[in-house]
Amino acid sequence: MLCGRWRSRRRRPEEPPGPAQVATPVALAPPDGGSRRPGLRALKKMGLTEDEDVRAMLRGSRLRKIRSRTWQKERLYRLQEDGLSVWFQRRIPRAPSQHIFFVQHIEAVREGHQSEGLRRFGGAFPPARCLTIAFRGRRKNLDLAAATAEEAQRWVRGLAKLRARLDAMSQRERLDHWIHAYLHRADSDQDSKMSFKEIKSLLRMVNVDMNDMYAYRLFKECDHSNNERLEGAEIEEFLRRLLKRPELEEIFHRYSGEDRVLSAPELLEFLEDQGEDGATLAHAQQLIHTYELNETAKQHELMTLDGFMMYLLSPEGAALDPAHTSVFQDMDQPLSHYFISSSHNTYLTDSQIGGPSSTEAYVRAFAQGCRCVELDCWEGPGGEPIIYHGHTLTSKILFRDVVQAVHDHAFTLSPYPVILSLENHCGLEQQAVMARHLRTILGDTLVTQALDAQNPEELPSPEQLKGRVLVKGKKLPAARSEDGRILSDQEEEEEEEEEEPEATEQRRRAKQISPELSALAVYCCATRLRTLRPTPVPPQPCQVSSLNERKAKKLIREAGNSFVRHNARQLTRVYPLGLRMNSANYSPQEMWNSGCQLVALNFQTPGYEMDLNAGRFLVNGQCGYILKPACLRQPDTTFDPECPGPPRTTLTIQVLTAQQLPKLNTEKPNSIVDPLVRVEIHGVPADCARKETNYVLNNGFNPRWGQTLQFQLRAPELVLVRFVVEDYDTTSPNDFVGQFTLPLNSLKQGYRHIHLLSKDGASLSPATLFVHIRIQRF
Repeated sequence: MLCGRWRSRRRRPEEPPGPAQVATPVALAPPDGGSRRPGLRALKKMGLTEDEDVRAMLRGSRLRKIRSRTWQKERLYRLQEDGLSVWFQRRIPRAPSQHIFFVQHIEAVREGHQSEGLRRFGGAFPPARCLTIAFRGRRKNLDLAAATAEEAQRWVRGLAKLRARLDAMSQRERLDHWIHAYLHRADSDQDSKMSFKEIKSLLRMVNVDMNDMYAYRLFKECDHSNNERLEGAEIEEFLRRLLKRPELEEIFHRYSGEDRVLSAPELLEFLEDQGEDGATLAHAQQLIHTYELNETAKQHELMTLDGFMMYLLSPEGAALDPAHTSVFQDMDQPLSHYFISSSHNTYLTDSQIGGPSSTEAYVRAFAQGCRCVELDCWEGPGGEPIIYHGHTLTSKILFRDVVQAVHDHAFTLSPYPVILSLENHCGLEQQAVMARHLRTILGDTLVTQALDAQNPEELPSPEQLKGRVLVKGKKLPAARSEDGRILSDQEEEEEEEEEEPEATEQRRRAKQISPELSALAVYCCATRLRTLRPTPVPPQPCQVSSLNERKAKKLIREAGNSFVRHNARQLTRVYPLGLRMNSANYSPQEMWNSGCQLVALNFQTPGYEMDLNAGRFLVNGQCGYILKPACLRQPDTTFDPECPGPPRTTLTIQVLTAQQLPKLNTEKPNSIVDPLVRVEIHGVPADCARKETNYVLNNGFNPRWGQTLQFQLRAPELVLVRFVVEDYDTTSPNDFVGQFTLPLNSLKQGYRHIHLLSKDGASLSPATLFVHIRIQRF
């Protein structure tokens, strides 16, 4: 049964809004008929209503929200009955959707004083009573203090259980509760019956503007009691018809034949046509036992339409190859053979002119798989170096606090090495302080000497450097000047060339390197890239060059193959021009095409550039390291991204349908999207292309296209495929709805669902695209 028997209750005026008042995108499990409160039925089915932590969250807690030393307000927080959203008080009344946050948007829940805010402002509250809820995207942390340690623990444990349940939830469960929440909301008089007017309201809520005659005919076909009201089984029938997937039924019937069930051999035939590698009868049987819902069919090794839909909506039926979601690449090659997820101005949470600096920005970068972070180091008061964007109004944070954040969070998501890219503006004394903090805080995780004494200059592999931190900085030259000052080899260092000229004393200090800090630059010695021509003494692999995007593009255009060969042996870091005052990003694809490993982006700025970065590092366990294609690793390679050769691959994508696209304006029920789908190819310049479908008028619920888009590819091993859904507008730029980006080599063929993401990379479940993919290599 789709949603079980549906019931509701009236809300007391003083209660926070429940699922009937707030558009909840997901809930926990298909409710059964055992309760008059649908959200609680879902929790009960999972056994969570008996869980003491969840019960306490349902009752609600008065928690103190901490923003500063003076702003510390007590607010009521209460878990909604859907189990997937939390309602909270606001002093200023706003739209209902602004009084909740969703469990699916939580990135981490930390106990104690484990955030910058609580370390600075939470001293009056014992760590045992404090917790921090960190969100995906740009939403600020929620720093809270409970009345007791036990109450704080209940929220920490309860949120952990709910997040675990969400991760384990099938796409079908998400879909059932998505529609169920809107159904509950559309019942305006809360009588558990649906008039045609309420049905029309429901349709608008779920993003479809259905023809009145067609909608009424569907309504009457389900109104078996003929009383102009749908209830119970009639509502069930209406929802089942509404959620029909004719395109899936057609595919299913093509393989199942007249008996309308798939045997294991018939399912195997489908898998073979899909292009599934190594498809066997045993694998087909295993899929039946995993996804079939009907126990009788399962016992006879048969798959029904519902089981088939469950399979295609599962990770095994998604466009992303499940085998690529864990570490599957060779991690024993030199560091220069990998693309490495890299952040620019990591300390910033907003623009580089007046935005705040925060250690939380480092924590968020690590949570996104970043493996190279930047530290802009300046002289600070009291002998303590500080980090901020020099000569601007950005706020300042202590160097030692950033190093502590690295120690605490660098290896939460990935065990592979982290590179600290130092932009050093400090004098000798504070450089020595920096070196001391690095050694004392990071301890044995800091690389202080070569791993291989026989080949000290050779770059080790990510596997050899697991759990270790590398420092990228300037290295002392062999000689000193006559007056004893220590001079560095002048590196083209970060944004200095874009900023106003520094004072003479500051420039003099920038040329000085302390022996303590120099000693920590073991495998990442910052060196200016003077030439790509062969030299009598070849450069050492441990030398790293930093280039701004303009100079990198110039090298790609003028010396493409030479730059590729350089990057096969040495690390290159590319960073945005200082002229990007709003911390906008450049396209990283151009830099990856030439083998640049450390392509640094402003992680705090969403956009297609960060979508590409997330797509590039989506695979290989999201560990932050991606093995470069062979053509970018060979020292004598002839590859040139500007001249990649003739087409070698044809990619054909048939865009079939979409399901449950999100409303862009949830406060206006009559606002319906007019979706179109664009497929973008990001690769070498000759491969870059974008093609799109027509738009579908007034239907974000189940739009159909059936349009084919085809691309010829010359360097498929470098290609990223980006699926974008937009809301078409005749008079202004289209509005973004959702996207998903992944490498072509991780794209599975056949009928696949694309699970869409928001601008901030959060799941838009249950929103999907349904496509057919064909890859022909020649």
